[in-house]
Amino acid sequence: MSYCEQIDPARMPVHIAVIMDGNGRWAKAKGLPRTAGHQQGVETVRRITEDAVRLGVKYLTLYTFSTENWNRPAEEVAALMGLILDNLEEEIFMKNNVAFKVIGDMERLPETIQARLAACMTRTAANTRMTLVIALSYSSRWEITRAVKTIAQRVADGALLPGDITEDTVSSCLDTCFMPDPDLLIRTGGEQRISNYLLWQCAYSELYFCDTYWPDFDAEALCKAIVDYQSRERRFGKTSEQVAIK
Repeated sequence: MSYCEQIDPARMPVHIAVIMDGNGRWAKAKGLPRTAGHQQGVETVRRITEDAVRLGVKYLTLYTFSTENWNRPAEEVAALMGLILDNLEEEIFMKNNVAFKVIGDMERLPETIQARLAACMTRTAANTRMTLVIALSYSSRWEITRAVKTIAQRVADGALLPGDITEDTVSSCLDTCFMPDPDLLIRTGGEQRISNYLLWQCAYSELYFCDTYWPDFDAEALCKAIVDYQSRERRFGKTSEQVAIK
C-alpha cells in the first residue's frame, strides 16, 4: 500500500512548512550546474503545490530564499531571481483556487520582482482552497527583530503598555499573522536543522527530515511525511491522558 493510500483525511495537517534543500547537491550529483538544480526545484514546487491541494492542505509555506542566501555568488543569486520571475505563473493558482502570499524582506528584492509578486498576490487574493506562501528574502531572526521594533514603537507612542505585551502581541506583528502556525515542518536533503526558518511559529510543530533532495521530492514523499506526522501524539505540554480526554 502506498503512503498516499495510508493517509487519514480527518487528521491532515492544516499548515505544512517546507525547507526545500538539496537543489545544488542534486545538480552536482548529476554533473549539472547548480542552476539546473534550482530549475528542477521549481518544477517540484509546481507538483507539490497541486499535490497539497488534492490532499486538502490549507497552507503550504516554502522556504525559497533566505536573507543569508544574499551572500551566495552574484551569478547564482541572479539566476535564482530570474527563476522566480520567469516561473511566477498565475495559471496554477487560478486553476487550483490557490491564494499566493509572500513573507520576508521584500524591499531587498529587485523592483521588477516586487511588482510581479504584488500583482500575483492581488489577483489571487480571493482564492480559498489553499494558500501558498513563499518565504523570500526571509529569516526568522529578521522577522522577530522587526516585530520587537514594532512593539517598542507602540510602547513609545503610548498605544501599548509593557505589561500588556503577550505572545499574541508578538504573533500579530510577524509576517505570518494571517495563518496558523505550522503543524508539520519538512526538510529535504538530509540536513537536520531548521536554518533560521519560522523559529517562533514552529515552537510546537512536528519536525520531519528526509534524505531526498528537493528536486526528487514527489507526492509519495509528501504522503510519507504526512503519515509519519499522523502517527505522532501531539501533546502541547499535556500528558497523554489529558490529550485522550477531549
